Amino acid sequence: METLLSLFDRYGIFAMILIIFLEYACFPISSELVLPFSGAVARAENVSFFLLLPLSVLAGLLGTGLCYLAGRIGGEAILTKLIKRFPKTEKAINASRAKFTKYGAGAVCIGRVIPLCRTYIAFVAGAVGQSPSVYFPYSLLGITIWNSALLSLGYFLQDNWGAVSGYYDRYKQYFIPVLMGIVIVLLLHKRAKHRASHEV
Repeated sequence: METLLSLFDRYGIFAMILIIFLEYACFPISSELVLPFSGAVARAENVSFFLLLPLSVLAGLLGTGLCYLAGRIGGEAILTKLIKRFPKTEKAINASRAKFTKYGAGAVCIGRVIPLCRTYIAFVAGAVGQSPSVYFPYSLLGITIWNSALLSLGYFLQDNWGAVSGYYDRYKQYFIPVLMGIVIVLLLHKRAKHRASHEV
């Protein structure tokens, strides 16, 4: 936390966006820490939420795009190498595979709000050859929902950041399923509109 504060203090919004990019590019940084903290610091520095959010989404798309590209080029071999070199990733990668098998294209969006698999869903999508025209729109939806929720926690409740952080840690097992529910409803709505447009 002190390191983040130092970076944000020195480099401002550029540091926030760079760290968000690195988190989505699968560096070992927790978005559940970085995003609310970025929101709180941005509010303190009088950075507009409507500037921070689109920049954070762009950073997320670029970061996850790198992982998707690595999976697309390396295929299953890169996932095997990841598990072999970092055995602790096996559970998360298998969870990502399971979500992809269950939800198909929607897994890319849903996976964004599931801490266990959100990091590796990009590798899996690339490895199975999901089309960029499918991957990036679904990623955009999931990243926007996730970033909006966590940035808002810090930005709009900045004066009570300590309490917010404590409540989030205590109740995140409820907060995350609610986000998942929102994502699923949006996906179902989008699918229904798509079917309706084809029936007309």
